[in-house]
Amino acid sequence: METNSISKWVFMFCLVLYLGSQLIQCSVTYDRKAIVINGQRRILISGSIHYPRSTPDMWEDLIRKAKDGGLDVVETYVFWNVHEPSPGIYNFEGRYDLVRFIKTIQKAGLYAHLRIGPYVCAEWNFGGFPVWLKYVPGISFRTDNEPFKMAMQGFTEKIVNLMKSENLFESQGGPIILSQIENEYGSQAKALGAAGHEYMTWAANMAVGLGTGVPWVMCKEDDAPDPVINTCNGFYCDAFTPNKPYKPTIWTEAWSGWFTEFGGSIRQRPVQDMAFAVARFIQKGGSFVNYYMYHGGTNFGRSAGGPFITTSYDYDAPLDEYGLIRQPKHGHLKELHRAIKLCERALVSADPTVTSLGGFQQAHVFSSETGGCSAFLSNYDSKSAARVMFNNMHYNLPPWSISILPDCRNVVFNTAKVGVQTSQMEMLPTNAEMFSWETYNEDVSSLDDSSTFTSYGLLEQINVTRDTSDYLWYKTSVDISSSESFLRGGELPTLIVESRGHALHVFINGQLSGSAFGTREDRRFTFTEKVNLHAGTNRIALLSVAVGLQNIGGHFETWNTGVLGPVALHGLDQGNWELSGAKWTYQVGLKGEAMNLVSLNGFSSVEWMQGSLIAQKQQPLTWHKAYFNAPDGDEPLALDMGSMGKGQVWINGQSIGRYWLAYATGNCNGCSYSGMFRPTKCQLGCGQPTQRWYHVPRSWLKPTQNLLVLFEELGGDPTRISLTKRSVTGVCADVTEYHPNIKNWHIESYGRTEEFHKPKVHLQCGPGQSISSIKFASFGTPLGTCGSFQQGTCHAPNSYGIFEKKCIGKQRCLVTISNSNFGQDPCPNIMKRLSVEAICAPMSPTTIQSNSRG
Repeated sequence: METNSISKWVFMFCLVLYLGSQLIQCSVTYDRKAIVINGQRRILISGSIHYPRSTPDMWEDLIRKAKDGGLDVVETYVFWNVHEPSPGIYNFEGRYDLVRFIKTIQKAGLYAHLRIGPYVCAEWNFGGFPVWLKYVPGISFRTDNEPFKMAMQGFTEKIVNLMKSENLFESQGGPIILSQIENEYGSQAKALGAAGHEYMTWAANMAVGLGTGVPWVMCKEDDAPDPVINTCNGFYCDAFTPNKPYKPTIWTEAWSGWFTEFGGSIRQRPVQDMAFAVARFIQKGGSFVNYYMYHGGTNFGRSAGGPFITTSYDYDAPLDEYGLIRQPKHGHLKELHRAIKLCERALVSADPTVTSLGGFQQAHVFSSETGGCSAFLSNYDSKSAARVMFNNMHYNLPPWSISILPDCRNVVFNTAKVGVQTSQMEMLPTNAEMFSWETYNEDVSSLDDSSTFTSYGLLEQINVTRDTSDYLWYKTSVDISSSESFLRGGELPTLIVESRGHALHVFINGQLSGSAFGTREDRRFTFTEKVNLHAGTNRIALLSVAVGLQNIGGHFETWNTGVLGPVALHGLDQGNWELSGAKWTYQVGLKGEAMNLVSLNGFSSVEWMQGSLIAQKQQPLTWHKAYFNAPDGDEPLALDMGSMGKGQVWINGQSIGRYWLAYATGNCNGCSYSGMFRPTKCQLGCGQPTQRWYHVPRSWLKPTQNLLVLFEELGGDPTRISLTKRSVTGVCADVTEYHPNIKNWHIESYGRTEEFHKPKVHLQCGPGQSISSIKFASFGTPLGTCGSFQQGTCHAPNSYGIFEKKCIGKQRCLVTISNSNFGQDPCPNIMKRLSVEAICAPMSPTTIQSNSRG
């Protein structure tokens, strides 16, 4: 009966493709066990890399490193707002060249998963919707609404037809094996009731009808209609099952970390728990895992949503924001993927036999069609290790861990035992110096009448700006009688401004009176300050600042921001003065934006002031510019903005993004890998700026005379801005020896022969670097972690000598963990570790030549 159901849906799926377009080969299908590619069930490992969050010059390297990490698939959202900035006007250039990105994936020999949405969430501005969509007559987002469905279908068809025209679906010989329609809609569908269900069903049928030749998925959508596959997102998805027994179990977002917001701490997810979650999903029958993110990248320009999402979208991913390998996360997951692939034939052949090994311990055993056997031994206890008996052998399982046995006997991987190096990354000075500083002050006291309009009452910000700028001026005036008592030494009146903006700067008669800020959790905030008014007419100017539009929730078309009131003066002799309904003058954006001061052509339109007094003045609402030459080397670059306040920064006309020296609050009191993970569990950076360094892609630089322009809202010292390089400064390894009873052995999986034997310590510095010294080395029972290792009671005296002989002056080295390698067993009958910390430094020209010859 089950086989007939599978055949029926495969037939119907292909029939839909035939009727929807033309007869094409149906080479990607699915059954209850897995995605089936060209007739073969596959266990697929995927990772999210978002093309707009990096540059085309980075794509090939990112994808190569993803492949090296054991990935089969690269997943990306498709971002509607960057591709259709105006109705019917499309942009697929530069960072938005989706075709080039997919072809780069194809060139690397990987598959692609295209999540069209077109709602993406993704901590992206307005959830990926273009703001113009909000003003389509009669529209209501993400519901059974004809104007929205028409626009959504138009964009979806545009993307699908673009992919078809380039033969990029797997059914055409391309890399795309899956597509997604809508995104995390389940909770919205339930809230909307029948209208939500109708819309979801329409979206699924619309997508399938486009005839791509590959399956469609809907994440977090329990009632996704056939043949669409419903999938899971989350920190853990081992409890998830698809809504029909003939659909595979897919995890579209395995969260590798968490996003960062200005004023918040940095959230990191221990790799041991990440590996545990993935292994647990696979042992429960999962066959497709996608890391969100594998490379997070950078929210260049004004693309960050939230609001308050930082410019950095690092996400604690295996590849860091700059595209460098993050160790041990990249390496440990690579070993996990290798172990899973060794079990692939058994995993896709049959359901596991589950056996209890103890109160919190289980064995999941898979048998292949050819008689092979693979097992996953799990210990769910978050505090205690366990010794279990399986197949008449004893196995030690650390807390909160899973051991993988591709042959049901030998452990090739345990999720809690990290055997790869830890890389220590730092931001180091470059030889680039900023020169020729000049400033230009925004004129707060007057407005350009050609760019202003007046209205009675307070207007919603986005309705006025259409999100063409973060900034909107609200200006009015009040006449103060000379008889007011505060003018004769009485208490100053209080200005109260309630805002749904994100930040607010208040100016009285051209002088900054104070600022107020919301938070991601509470975007409504109130400015309450004493203000210094004088007799006669006083000008009140409110600069409302957006910090990214909301990216999650329902009814996008109804969201508000800006100064919505009330606005009032309290403490006057006449009582409280309500200003909300007064006559207000509005100006969208800054004068510097209108004059295009960020470009090489625009900055000459104003008179810049020489910067000799910049550090002393530190005025708010000030433009600064300087020049610099590109630094030597090829390391990733970043601006150190630690001397500034809040604003935006550009290089050669390209927007690096928003900066804000907001200090992180949180609880940074340690982190344990074991136990259920949540974003508040493992925090770093409390009391430090949430983000200090801002990624500068090298492809945006010229050899000389690069133009740096920034707009500072609060005041800061731009002369202390510096260009830094991100470099590996040290590497550590901390590896436990194998049990002496385990001998060398081989296993064959899909034509690949893998050898497993005594463990080795691999140390590798970054490109252009070599190991200059050994800071610590101990074979025995060392204590501590990377950066704070200490010698234990058991120590092989020649530990330093071994590493100095094999590693000094080399970019990489390898040392086998064995008693013979260290002369003799320093402590018999004790399980030993080898811990080492090495310092990395730039290679000398002689060393580079020697390594290249070697």
